[in-house]
Amino acid sequence: MQPKSAAADIEITERASLFRSDATQKLLAFASLIVLFIGFSLASPNFARFSNIVGILLSTAVNGILAVGVSFVIVTGGIDLSVGTVMTLCSVMAGVVISFWKLPIPLGILAGLATGALCGCVNGACVAKLRLPPFIATLGMMMVSKGLSLVISGTKPIYFLETPTFRQIAMGTVFGIPYAVFIFFGAAVVASLILTRTIVGRYAFALGSNEEAARLSGINVDRWKIGIYTLEGLFVGLAGIVMASRLNSAQPALGQGYELEAIAAVVIGGTSLSGGEGSILGTIIGAFIMSVLTNGLRILSIPQEWQTVVIGVIVILAVYTDILRRQGR
Repeated sequence: MQPKSAAADIEITERASLFRSDATQKLLAFASLIVLFIGFSLASPNFARFSNIVGILLSTAVNGILAVGVSFVIVTGGIDLSVGTVMTLCSVMAGVVISFWKLPIPLGILAGLATGALCGCVNGACVAKLRLPPFIATLGMMMVSKGLSLVISGTKPIYFLETPTFRQIAMGTVFGIPYAVFIFFGAAVVASLILTRTIVGRYAFALGSNEEAARLSGINVDRWKIGIYTLEGLFVGLAGIVMASRLNSAQPALGQGYELEAIAAVVIGGTSLSGGEGSILGTIIGAFIMSVLTNGLRILSIPQEWQTVVIGVIVILAVYTDILRRQGR
């Protein structure tokens, strides 16, 4: 048996190694973002224009909020394929409350957030209590929320024509920058504080590192897992509100595919799909990499199908890099 001091030294060394690895991953991701930005700026004079940069920021807002929420679940070693369609359901519920029931906008926002939290809670319960694999549980929720969005809306968009102030939630501007961007950064700051400064974050990392050890140490794994999925749902609901405000409508057929972009942003940002490692800062960088890449390819008139191919290759490389990193450690 190792002396106590030796064991402590080993633990300190392992933590330092994890910190260096995480810092290196974020540095590489940020360097990749800079390289992409410079490359596209040189390739097209339209890329670095203020209007296009604002467009990149705006397009990152929704995907970024989704990715921030997904980060919590992936840190626990889980996955959520339902965030895209649940986001749509949240926007539809906000539309029903505001446009159909003629209730105040704050109640519509609350309805959207509550819908996201409820869907997240159901996902967490299916994973924790029913012991369903997260992939299967959230795949089922993806289809349920997609169907509910179409049924509740009558398969037609819900417009916020009688409440023009609703559009200002995302599209009002400060110095030419939409409010949606500030909402995104605000959500990211809150999420980072939760993940790094609260018991929620500590337990999320504990679940992702070794769930059985967390259980043996006295952590109520099921309860915390449900809580983390519910927290993710709140961010998904916020993304739904921002999306509805940006479009000034709730589009029931929109949403599928957003989950892949959100997961890709999280993985590119250095969060391990195996759980136990990740950061909100890395997720933000990953979200911007996705947006810059998509925007740059579009400006260069690269066909949509090839854009999808490029993004898919980048996701594969990011996951492979994570595997090599963990094997090396």
